[in-house]
Amino acid sequence: MLQFESWKKILVLLVTVLGIVYAAPNAMPGDGSESGNFLPGQKINLGLDLQGGSHLLLRVDMDVVIQERLESMAETIRLEFRQQKLRFSDLDVVDGTVVVTLRNASDGDAAREVFQEFGPVVSITQDGPGYSIAFNEQGLIDLQSRTIEQSMEIIRRRIDPDGTKEPVIQRQGADRVLVQLPGVDDPEEIKRLLGRTAKLTFQLVDTSITAQEVRERGRAPSGSVLLPADDDSGEFFVVEKRVMVSGELLDSAQASFDQNNRPAVTFALNAEGAKKFGRVTGANIGRPFAIILDGKVVSAPTIQSQIFGNGQITGNFSVAETNELSLILRAGALPAPLIVMEERSIGPGLGADSVAAGQIAAFVGLALVMVYMVLSYGLFGLLADVALLVNVVLILGAL
Repeated sequence: MLQFESWKKILVLLVTVLGIVYAAPNAMPGDGSESGNFLPGQKINLGLDLQGGSHLLLRVDMDVVIQERLESMAETIRLEFRQQKLRFSDLDVVDGTVVVTLRNASDGDAAREVFQEFGPVVSITQDGPGYSIAFNEQGLIDLQSRTIEQSMEIIRRRIDPDGTKEPVIQRQGADRVLVQLPGVDDPEEIKRLLGRTAKLTFQLVDTSITAQEVRERGRAPSGSVLLPADDDSGEFFVVEKRVMVSGELLDSAQASFDQNNRPAVTFALNAEGAKKFGRVTGANIGRPFAIILDGKVVSAPTIQSQIFGNGQITGNFSVAETNELSLILRAGALPAPLIVMEERSIGPGLGADSVAAGQIAAFVGLALVMVYMVLSYGLFGLLADVALLVNVVLILGAL
């Protein structure tokens, strides 16, 4: 008779018990939460056809992405021209093109060097002292592909932060993304998570002019923009267009409470972000520093001292909103708004009866195999049956 060392027997027993513990929730009714704290609560994830769920078809708004990239180009050109003392009479984004008009035609060569820094993805045309810079066909294709890929990754992080829900996220056509999430019956839950881009930026407030003066004049000074507050106060702020620190440099974000015990979001920047934040705050002590989320000013505190890497976003938030906002910020900003083209709540296609029938068939088949093994091979067949049961339990526990 075969003899096995004691530690091997104990190891097999422990692995078997562990498999039973992790497989047990699948035999419990409901979602497995009733199984008690001593058992894992996660069950096998069923597909959309077995348990139903939500189906959304989203369109990535590429027009917004292109406009933002062109505005960023225009701001880069403005800063480079100032640094090189190149004078211009017009610099604006018009109909998908950055339009630049030089005051001195002799500055054309220097201006072209600035334009060519954007690489081969743009085309440059000249008409006298005027230049037009726009994305060429390959540039638009690359931008669209990159934007779709980034959007799909951010969508996955937002709706499945723990990696346990197994959503279906697929590209459909040129600019659409299909999202299917089993077990979520209300599409509004997904739409709420994906409805905001969560683009976080830190920009200095322009104190050379008031918001009221800008509204009376009808336009902000060159290099600045008028933005509303993120509440119902009706307040506006004039902020510089230049982004000093972007939300892409966030390392973490957590729901918390401010010094007045109001819900807030505490954030920390990575090493690069902390360095930039410290440099900006150190050089601008006494100036208001706007925290901007999705084009609205959440707050604009005055810089009291140099700050490295940590901060707090306060506003008219509820506890649920801070939890949701912190999750969204951790997942990252969407590169473009998502427009819902189609939404459906899908019921289980096979239904409980079909699932029950499948379970009965599996049990009957297993029982017949086990009986056959015992009748054909006796004790060795029984041992094989035990090994088969343990194998099934381990598979269920691992899923």
